[in-house]
Amino acid sequence: MARQVNSLTQLALQKFKKNFWGVFSFIYIVIIGLVAIFAYVLAPDDSQNANQMHLSIHSKKPGFSVTMLRVPGDSVQQSWLGRYLTGVKDTGTEIPIAHFTLHSNEVEYTPYSSDGSDMLTKTVNLSFFDPDAVTIRTLFAEKYVKERTFLLGTDKYGRDLLSRMLIGARISFSIGFVAVFISLVIGIFMGALGGYYGGRVDAAIMWLINVTWSIPTLLLVIAITLALGKGFWQVFIAVGLTMWVEVARVVRGQVISVKQMQYVTAARALGYKNYRIVAHHILPNIMAPVIVISAANFAGAILIESGLSFLGIGAQPPVPSWGAMIKDHYSYIILGKAYLAIIPGLAIMLLVMAFMLMGNALRDALDVKSS
Repeated sequence: MARQVNSLTQLALQKFKKNFWGVFSFIYIVIIGLVAIFAYVLAPDDSQNANQMHLSIHSKKPGFSVTMLRVPGDSVQQSWLGRYLTGVKDTGTEIPIAHFTLHSNEVEYTPYSSDGSDMLTKTVNLSFFDPDAVTIRTLFAEKYVKERTFLLGTDKYGRDLLSRMLIGARISFSIGFVAVFISLVIGIFMGALGGYYGGRVDAAIMWLINVTWSIPTLLLVIAITLALGKGFWQVFIAVGLTMWVEVARVVRGQVISVKQMQYVTAARALGYKNYRIVAHHILPNIMAPVIVISAANFAGAILIESGLSFLGIGAQPPVPSWGAMIKDHYSYIILGKAYLAIIPGLAIMLLVMAFMLMGNALRDALDVKSS
């Protein structure tokens, strides 16, 4: 039996490898996952939530460059893990400048102006800077003055759009994993319980499934979110609690068809408990459709979170979210800066499409009848 299972697994893997779009989508998902994990390492702006605002350079096009004067702040002790997970707790300030002049006790600079006109000069006391660097202009410029290039431009608050996009990928992946995990735990339990025992247990579970199914998903998510409060994890839980019904219906139908098989009857004759029969004999043989629907649910969770963020009840500012980016910039479509909304929208579309294509490839690969 174990040899047969292995051969079926290898056959499914071989079929999946032959599906170009399935393999391509899987590679794309892995790349986006790695980007989400190492977001703060890759992001040009590694401050918390990439929230460095520069209103003087807002809504700039991709490839825009400007000179930045960095004024250090109070040092904050932070472990490497904290920097990696939540970004750098930076109390310093970055100022876009046109040019600067170093004096004996202060640095004089001209703030950047988008129209190129000279503004009133401003000064910063040199006590904020390293004493060893303020004596020589070249050392000062090397340490505190840098040319910044915004590859995807800046948003309406002057934040680096590329950094926000990279860190925003964490939200989409997190919502997918958490929501799918919750839906699998609840859906498999409820579906297996109703399908195996039948009778009143099945009728009660089906009533609960039908009631939950009849409520519009977005409306139910909004209600749960309002009950739990606005926030990061509240949205994850709310989305997961609305997606279990699909898993439960699939698992219930599979259990009903499998529980009459001879190996289940043999397990009962050997005196195995119901829990062991379901967990060790039935569920391992019905996981193929569950895997496929999980891929679809992953894509659905990303879309729901994006919709909630667009409505303002998803991840709250300043946490970057692709849906919130579309909300902040959709009005810029008619102002000649449509890329501010198109870039996050395209990221959502590509990630959702990748999960759907991978789900279709898994469905074909796990279809025993087509082998």
